[in-house]
Amino acid sequence: MSLLIPGFDYRRVPVADGVSLNVAVAGSGSPLVLLHGFPQTHLMWRHVAADLAADHTVICPDLRGYGASDKPAADADAAAEADGAAYSKRTMAADIVALARALGHDRFALAGHDRGGLVAFRAGLDHPAAITHLACLDVLPTLDMWDVMRGTTAAVGFHLFLMAQPPGLPERMIAACPDDFFGHFLDLWTGVPGAIPAEVRTAYLDACRAAVPSIVADYRASAGVDVDHDRADRDAGRRLTMPLTVLQQDWGAALGYDAAAVWRAWADDLEHRTVGYGHFMAEEAPADIAKALRDLLSR
Repeated sequence: MSLLIPGFDYRRVPVADGVSLNVAVAGSGSPLVLLHGFPQTHLMWRHVAADLAADHTVICPDLRGYGASDKPAADADAAAEADGAAYSKRTMAADIVALARALGHDRFALAGHDRGGLVAFRAGLDHPAAITHLACLDVLPTLDMWDVMRGTTAAVGFHLFLMAQPPGLPERMIAACPDDFFGHFLDLWTGVPGAIPAEVRTAYLDACRAAVPSIVADYRASAGVDVDHDRADRDAGRRLTMPLTVLQQDWGAALGYDAAAVWRAWADDLEHRTVGYGHFMAEEAPADIAKALRDLLSR
């Protein structure tokens, strides 16, 4: 039986032709959508979502291609392919706006971690009228991410380069030992022992094992069409106009860049904070993350 967030109502919501998202919803009040990262599902928000549902309508979907959401083939979604890729962050951001509207929310706050942070970033640029507040956790915009990944320090992101390769080889390599591959990141990136209990880890591995092609397609888009979209926006001077909170590990010190400066180039109203816990911060320090999101929503 799939793990659920206690107290949340589950439903499937159509967001595009042939694509429905699995989503957990609870609470009342102003809406807040929480987007998960890699290699996880919406379950990564289980503690934060339960906290915030006390005074907000909290919406936790599995992104397209992940968890129990639909996983269209990378070349099967004609509408998305017209924009470059079925798994472009533009397409995935449009899913989230459609999801919120289907649930009755034309405007909503949005927080994303890791891959979900990239979707949130794109939603903020593409749909500024819909996004009231924005949070991005432990991620850089795609264009900037590739700019800082150089030299031997880039080895930490080997999976980015692997999944950027043309279709075929990356999928076969990962499918040959999926639990080893996805489990490597769950183990390496967790800073607080026990933050991801065994049953949740198993749920993540089960979900990823069943989604290798779509996960690779998501990453491949970030080495192609997503870069094109970010570069076009940067060249046009487009910026995030809503209040933005960014929480990150000290990747800037590790990789030799000024993380806050990177984000200031994109945002008019930025609060950037370096944190001392690991990558899976919503599971490692849920009270801190819930407070940071409440603080954001008060701006």
